[in-house]
Amino acid sequence: MQIQLSVKKIRLKSAQWFMLSALFVNAGNYLYNLILGRLLGPSQFADAALLITFLMLLSFIAMTFQLSLAKFTAAAEDHEVPLLWHFIRKYALWTGIIIGILILLWAPQFQSWFNTQSLWMFYLLGLGVPLYFLMSVNRGYYQGRTDFLKLSATYQTEMLSRLILSVLLVLIWRENTAILVAIGILLSLGFALVPFPRLPKINQALTYSLAPEKKKAIRLFVGITAFYELSQIIINNSDILLAKHYFKAYEAGLYASMALIGRMVYFVAWMLVMVLLPRVVQLEKQQVNSLPLFLKYLAGISLLVFCIVLGAYFFPNTLVQLLFGEAYTSIAPLLWKYALATALFTLANVFVYYFLSLGQYLPVLLSALLGLAQVGSLIFFHHSLEQVVEVQIICMALLCLMQVLLFFYLKNRNIGLSKCPIHRRIKE
Repeated sequence: MQIQLSVKKIRLKSAQWFMLSALFVNAGNYLYNLILGRLLGPSQFADAALLITFLMLLSFIAMTFQLSLAKFTAAAEDHEVPLLWHFIRKYALWTGIIIGILILLWAPQFQSWFNTQSLWMFYLLGLGVPLYFLMSVNRGYYQGRTDFLKLSATYQTEMLSRLILSVLLVLIWRENTAILVAIGILLSLGFALVPFPRLPKINQALTYSLAPEKKKAIRLFVGITAFYELSQIIINNSDILLAKHYFKAYEAGLYASMALIGRMVYFVAWMLVMVLLPRVVQLEKQQVNSLPLFLKYLAGISLLVFCIVLGAYFFPNTLVQLLFGEAYTSIAPLLWKYALATALFTLANVFVYYFLSLGQYLPVLLSALLGLAQVGSLIFFHHSLEQVVEVQIICMALLCLMQVLLFFYLKNRNIGLSKCPIHRRIKE
């Protein structure tokens, strides 16, 4: 009993370390954007922000493979783990190679569409895509094995190397800054491959084989997760990409800085959402009503995002000057509106993740539909940065309202985890 308790304490400390590490990494990534914004100014920062946005797009796609490997590794027998790693890594690498080749081929079109100063920034990004997907598979392995120390190390090495190398390159050369930022990103992906999992080679692992049912379950889960991540890509990043296309570099840089500040709402609430999910699943498996816990977290997150929106409303100039500097203050009047749009999206996501923990996937479809509606609306209504923000407020308010109505509908029908056939198939 003493040995079991000591192991449990070690795991608890490891998980707590990962939470602290995640806060540290998020703060470092935020600092990375702030430093680049101050060093480059609005016009040059627009290209750097575009690269960072592309990196976020890749992270959502790669997260599909990370979550899939983590989920199935956690429940696998020891002899199945190498097979799972090789099976999912093969699909992830091919996906990364194909996306990388497409970026290389479409680099001239990207330069024209997004009005960037450099073509090479896309070439360098394309070369790094397969590394990003391989890195995500490694993270999925560590996450599934609950090796939070090594998992934390991959995030820290990526963040620290990108921050240090990018800032040093920009400070030393000061020219072709978008290329320098792209070099920093490419090098950081190499650093993030350390530590690399030590697993048997594929010919050694073939003494066993994955059951066809397991492969089918993996493909189903990958498909559902990919669809959800696609909806997140559309809602989270389409506005920055469209602003870079429709507006001049200076205005696009101002918008990127405002988006970074406004999304503080999402990043702050994200940690609470990540704590909520496993607790809801655990309660449902124990046949315990998870609704009180959800309402408690929903109230806390609502209060948190409301306070941030109020801060952006009453102190916009102070926030912009403190984070980005005097050159960006012209965007300050729009800050509270963008924060409001992000707050509505954050609250809608709380409902989505709660539904997902109950095995309900209709909210994912609603998110995707509203994401497409947002893109379509911005294509037609983009006469000013203010109009771009107001369109997002309307779309996110509709998304939030639809999730609330769906919540009451499912609550009245008392639909839970065990009644979802899709969830049962994935679990099996």
